[in-house]
Amino acid sequence: QVQLVESGGGSVQAGGSLRLSCAVSGYTYSAYCMGWFRQTPGKEREGVATIDSRGSTKYADSVKERFTISKDNAVNTLYLQMNSLKPEDTAMYYCAATRGGGGWDTWALKPEKYEHWGRGTQVTVSS
Repeated sequence: QVQLVESGGGSVQAGGSLRLSCAVSGYTYSAYCMGWFRQTPGKEREGVATIDSRGSTKYADSVKERFTISKDNAVNTLYLQMNSLKPEDTAMYYCAATRGGGGWDTWALKPEKYEHWGRGTQVTVSS
C-alpha cells in the first residue's frame, strides 16, 4: 500500500519559483530511492532529480543549478525546489520511489527503474 501524493504545482512566469512536495506513506520511507520526473504530451517521461537512501543526489543537466531535491524523513515528504523556471520546464511532474539496489548512479534518472508513482502535479511556466 505504498502511496505518493504530489502537490505544489501551478502557473508561474518565467524566472519564478515553485516548490513541489510529495507525501509518502505505506513503506519504510528512508530505505527507498526517490525521484522527480516530468512528462509533456507526446514525449517520453524524463528524470529530473533523484535522491537515494543515503542522501546522494543526481540531476538532469537541464535543471542542474536551478532545481534542488531534498527529503524530510521526519514527515515522510520529498521536495523539489524549482528556481529560475523556464517555459521548457512546463510539464506534469511526478514523484516516484524504488527499493533501489547497486549501481544507483547508472540508473537513477531512468523512469523504468521506479516501482511506485504518484498521480502528478501540473507545472506551467509562461514567458
